[in-house]
Amino acid sequence: MVGILTDTTASIPEQLTQKLGIETVPYYVHNGLDTLRDMIDVKPREFAVWLKEATKLPTTSNPAPGDYMTGLKRLARRVKEIVVLTMTSKGSGAYQSCLAAVDIFKEQSPDVRVEVIDTLQVAMAQGWAAIEAARVALVGLSLEDVVQRAREVAQQSSMIQTADTLRYLYMGGRIGKAQHLAGSLLNIKPLIGMQDGIIVALGTARSRLKAYRRMVDLMQQRVGEGTRIKVAFTHVLAVEQVDKLQHLVMGKFECAEVIVTDLSPALAVHSGPGTVGVCFFPV
Repeated sequence: MVGILTDTTASIPEQLTQKLGIETVPYYVHNGLDTLRDMIDVKPREFAVWLKEATKLPTTSNPAPGDYMTGLKRLARRVKEIVVLTMTSKGSGAYQSCLAAVDIFKEQSPDVRVEVIDTLQVAMAQGWAAIEAARVALVGLSLEDVVQRAREVAQQSSMIQTADTLRYLYMGGRIGKAQHLAGSLLNIKPLIGMQDGIIVALGTARSRLKAYRRMVDLMQQRVGEGTRIKVAFTHVLAVEQVDKLQHLVMGKFECAEVIVTDLSPALAVHSGPGTVGVCFFPV
């Protein structure tokens, strides 16, 4: 059987990683002198509550080669073939860190085959690729077939996200003070997505509901209304808002599978509480 390894920014629900046997390595959240392992030392909801009152944002960093080595060794105890899926290499050093670990691991364990995939995705767009790869691995498909499935889903997946406020983009140095103040006065909700592995702006909306309607419009542009999809709704302390977006999405698409999950703290720090996203691919 083929083992699957990914990182915590994939934001896969813990019960699903356990069910599918997916190993994860943590990103890091640095808060002052404290270094916290994403999804281990710091959990999504407690972190989001704290973030609401934060006056200075933590910083984040990708897993080190040693973290990937630990994950690879755990998997190697039960499998001889491994597929690793990382967050986009254009937004993080995780892919290079993983490659460095795999070079050392192959010297130590030459009998274990390892393939590394740069998903060029993030959040549950990355998560879906890991989930679908794990599912075909569990039914006994070959390493080549698992890699092909992971690449297919990563390439077909889309991520669209809106933040409740521009405050965290401003605090993180991603927009200027003038934009932050103007956006706050106008109640602007920014929309972002992923294109060729890079986070891109998809426009703005003047209210949450208008943002959600715009997200559905963008989904229709990408896969067509009525398309059968698998969809994950990600959020930062915004379950009620997810319900509103989910209602709109399910009215326009045939949803073969629906997952609702917290965005990992390592991602939540950049968008803040109230963030709602959708990650989907056509079935």
